[in-house]
Order: sequence, then C-alpha cells, then structure tokens
Amino acid sequence: MKKKFYPLLWCFFFLGFIPILSHAQTEQDALMMGERKLCVAGSVGYNSWTNYWEGTFKRDNENIGRVSTKSAMLMLNYGIKSNLNILASLPYMKTKATQGTLSGLGGFQDVGVFVKWLPWQKQFGRQTVSLFAVGGYSTPSNKYNIDLLPMCIGLGSNILSGRLIADVRVSNFNLTLSGAYLHRSNVEIDRSAYYTDHQINSHEVKMPDAGNFQLRTGYRSRLLIAEAFVDNMTTFGGFDIRKNDMPFVSNQMNSTKVGLEAKHYLAKLPSLGFHANAWRTLAGRNVGQATGFMAGVDYIFDFSPKTAKN
Repeated sequence: MKKKFYPLLWCFFFLGFIPILSHAQTEQDALMMGERKLCVAGSVGYNSWTNYWEGTFKRDNENIGRVSTKSAMLMLNYGIKSNLNILASLPYMKTKATQGTLSGLGGFQDVGVFVKWLPWQKQFGRQTVSLFAVGGYSTPSNKYNIDLLPMCIGLGSNILSGRLIADVRVSNFNLTLSGAYLHRSNVEIDRSAYYTDHQINSHEVKMPDAGNFQLRTGYRSRLLIAEAFVDNMTTFGGFDIRKNDMPFVSNQMNSTKVGLEAKHYLAKLPSLGFHANAWRTLAGRNVGQATGFMAGVDYIFDFSPKTAKN
C-alpha cells in the first residue's frame, strides 16, 4: 500500500494548563511519507476546562471560570527516503479565561523538528509488523511569558526527545504502541526568587523530564483512517500546586486522556486530505480536565521524477 502522511495536531501535552501540542501526534503514528514527497498541513484546534487537579485533589476553577485555548499550526513532512522522513512544525496559541483579572496570552509557541526512521518491517502472511524510531528537538520561537500559568502558551524549555513505535497490522486493522522520553532544559523566569516546596533564590528553574506513552487502534486503508487512542503524559519529578496557589512552570504535570481520530483522502484527488480528532482528559495531576478537538487539511506535493510513458 502506498503510504502517506496523515498529520495530526499535537495533542496539547501541557495537559490543560499549557497547551503545548506534545509532540503532536505525527511522530507518534505508524505512517511514513513516500520518497521525495512533501506534505503541507494546516490545523486549527480548541480545548477548554473548568475543573483541575491540585495535586491529586480535583477542584472547581471558580476564580477564573473556563480557561480555553485556540490554536493553529503549520506542519511539514518530507520523505528523504521511503523509510526516512523529516518533520517540522510551528503552532500559534491564544488563551482566555471567562472570569477574574488574568488576561489571556497569545503568540507563536515552539518550533519542532523530528526525524522519523523505519528500520525494520516484516510480513507474516496477512500480518505486518513495523518498528520505528523518532528523534526530535523543539525550542521556543520567541521569549514568551512562562510565569503566568495557566494563561501561558508554553513552558519555554528546549526539549530533546526520543521515541520508539511498534505497529502491528492485520489486513486493514492496526494496533500501534509508542513510548517517548523527553529531556527538558532548565528555564529562566523574570524574578530572583521563587518557592516550590522550599525557597529558591535564583531566576533559573530546574525542569523535570517527562515520558509520553500512547496506544492507538482502529481501521487504516489507503484513503481512510479511523482510530481510538489512549495517551498518557508522566512527569518524572516536579512538585504539586500549593493549596489555593497558581500553577508553576516546574510542577509535576501528569494526565491520561482518550480520543478518536479520523483522516480521509479524496479518491479523485488523493493528494488532498482532511483530518479531525476529539479527546477528553480522564485523570491527571496538577492539570486541567480538558476537552478538545482539532480539524485540518493537508496536501501532498510529489517531487519524484516522472516515469516515462511507453
């Protein structure tokens, strides 16, 4: 089957407090772009929450009401080879609260670049097993405010990530499991002291690393993909939000969410595709219980040499 790029908006890995598109999910799927083909994708998204977890205690967000994030993203995926892709993305975020005095923030977030490699694929009758490796790096595109959570558009950290993906496909049905480790650089805030679980007299904040794990399953054909997924983000360190306090950039932020995703390419114009997803946070720690959706369109440009006709 001819493999194509089916973009998916990064899934807001900062879990309701920070709408970082976690690593979006293109580096999490089991699809590759063909050699010398370029996919240009645009997506828009929305998520919001009124409840959040203060540590493990779930509470209402009465002071600022409903916190929402609108987003738009441009993503590129180029097939260097059929088993080697390079991806790049840049999202724009805008936050808003319906009550209180906190003003929303907006701007471009982090530039991300990923290299996706398919080193091994084996067919066993009707079953195909594939293993992928993905390396990525993201960095803030500008010096946005990271010290006004939950209204910030990002955490301002440079992130180096590595991901492994295993995919099993039987006919048109698939099961995909992936896991990633995210190493995050320290960040700087515009004050000389802050409090975590103790007083720290510095403008530098030590950021905890994190892991992302995802299971997805469903139907996959040349023109249609329909999948359900479970996504978990776990922070390896950090601390809980203090009672009745604002979130902080180095909080422990964990979440588990479930969602549905669909992608469709036109039979008469298979280079043009549409995609959408919706998700809900089921459990978390120091994050908002967010519900979100995304929709987008993409187009594939073919730069491969044209085959001469007989």
